[in-house]
Amino acid sequence: MSSFLYLSIILWDIDPQIITSLDFFRWYGLLWAIGIISGIQVLKYIFKVEQVPQDNLDKLVTFVIFGIIIGARLGHIIFYDPIYYWNNPIEILPIKLEPHFQFTGLAGLASHGGVVGALLGLSLYIKKYKQNYLWILDRLTISASLLGCFIRVGNLMNSEIIGTPTSVPWAFVFTRVDQIPRHPAQLYEAVFYLMIFILLFLIWRSNKVANTGFIFGLGLMLIFLQRFLVEFVKENQVAFENKMILNMGQILSIPMILIGLYFIVKSYTNKKLKAQ
Repeated sequence: MSSFLYLSIILWDIDPQIITSLDFFRWYGLLWAIGIISGIQVLKYIFKVEQVPQDNLDKLVTFVIFGIIIGARLGHIIFYDPIYYWNNPIEILPIKLEPHFQFTGLAGLASHGGVVGALLGLSLYIKKYKQNYLWILDRLTISASLLGCFIRVGNLMNSEIIGTPTSVPWAFVFTRVDQIPRHPAQLYEAVFYLMIFILLFLIWRSNKVANTGFIFGLGLMLIFLQRFLVEFVKENQVAFENKMILNMGQILSIPMILIGLYFIVKSYTNKKLKAQ
């Protein structure tokens, strides 16, 4: 495993497997787990400060985590490679049977699908336990942005979702892909996610927009706005995107940005109505 700086270009040759002999033990999965645990710890802190019973958190996390994973996986399958998975349905699971049995991990997760899955999981939780939907959405968005940071670092460790060729001094050469200096697009997104997390957490700490849906709207808008912009320096994930003006990630980001704007405007409208 090696990664070093040479003539202002970073040569990136990280083995996706943490231990070569253990195929299932990968950086990507580990970073997902760290991201989930970190997000839960943030929610625990928020629940503690707002004096919400911890039992509510345990149930909430179960519904949302399953929603995120299932939604992200199905999102990738439906939006990016439906024909392949139609012909190879077993690979929807984290395994391959040809040419031999192999544990692949969930190779292919779409953030747009993850958002939809999380919202559906949250809807089921709300329906069952009669909680305040917008209150939970605001706080989940804070943790979700932190999770997004860890996921993109996981993509970096996998040398996937690589950037377009560039001559910038911080270019990465993903030697497991080719020898071309490229934008470290995964790192750009990881930094953006971290900045969004810090901003949303500080807004929550200010306690000026509680229970309004503002944090959810702002988070959704910023997350997918940065996703839309970073896509300009990313290689397309599938061949059919090469003929499109905007790629699939950008097209799917537009409605997310608009939904975020809707919740921001709605939060201010509701605040004015309450003040009257």
